[in-house]
Amino acid sequence: MSRKFDYLGDVEAFIAVSEKGSFTAGAVALSTTASVLSRAVSRLETRLGRQLLHRTTRHLGLTEAGRLYLEQARSAFQQLDDAGREIQGLEGELTGRVRISVPTTYGHYRLPPLLVRFAQQYPQVRVELNITNRNVDLVAEGFDLAIRLGDLPDSGLVARKLEDAALLLVASPGYLNRAGTPKTLEELERHMCLPFVMPRTGRLAPWVFRDGERDVDWLPSSSIEISDDVLGVVSLAEQGIGICQSYEFIVHDRMENGRLVEILPHLRGRSRPFSVVYAPRCRQSPATRAMIELLCL
Repeated sequence: MSRKFDYLGDVEAFIAVSEKGSFTAGAVALSTTASVLSRAVSRLETRLGRQLLHRTTRHLGLTEAGRLYLEQARSAFQQLDDAGREIQGLEGELTGRVRISVPTTYGHYRLPPLLVRFAQQYPQVRVELNITNRNVDLVAEGFDLAIRLGDLPDSGLVARKLEDAALLLVASPGYLNRAGTPKTLEELERHMCLPFVMPRTGRLAPWVFRDGERDVDWLPSSSIEISDDVLGVVSLAEQGIGICQSYEFIVHDRMENGRLVEILPHLRGRSRPFSVVYAPRCRQSPATRAMIELLCL
């Protein structure tokens, strides 16, 4: 009886070459030679009847078939790894790895105390934390879960809301002493506002208010625009450059110690949701499930 999965070594070679970008780098990762990996990938392509890699003297790239196969193969290998860790941990502490991607706001202000609790409860689990305002591709980039801001598109991901984060306007006492305190949106138009450029669209993020029973989306304009790191608007406001809109959980301590002051408080009332998302078709490891449950407490 022939072995059904005797080609898994060739699959591992393909994954290494694809992730490292060359046969040479893949060979270093697997402690072998480039020629061995080249033959392994060729055998796999012959077995599948499809070309997986575009090969030139200067470039190595995935074909469309290769991209799809890499995604599935990487997921399958991760499940094998998780299965081994789960069996090993049946009689002892939870083990394994969790890869999580979070935006800068959550990564700096909400997640740290939760990670302290997680590390104390599950000291044998390795957490790989990616802090970025880019929406990563969970499956293609090998992430177990991510925290996302705002209303989520119908992407096929499972989403569990973590909170609705309140928004407010703040400025430094120095700025307000110099420029005055706006009392209305009309007066706000004459002030130095600090808008943020949304990474996905390249457009300015509107400031959102609640005027009585009416929701208002107001587009700030300014000679200064901030992109990539939304926390930059808070840093600039704290230095007295202008006015920003931010989440209450970010500016709370700065307001408590007087470094920032809330303005137009009567227009508060709007919020944005934060959610944890993960792919439903990927089997969650025990470590990943533990992280999700802790985040959602």
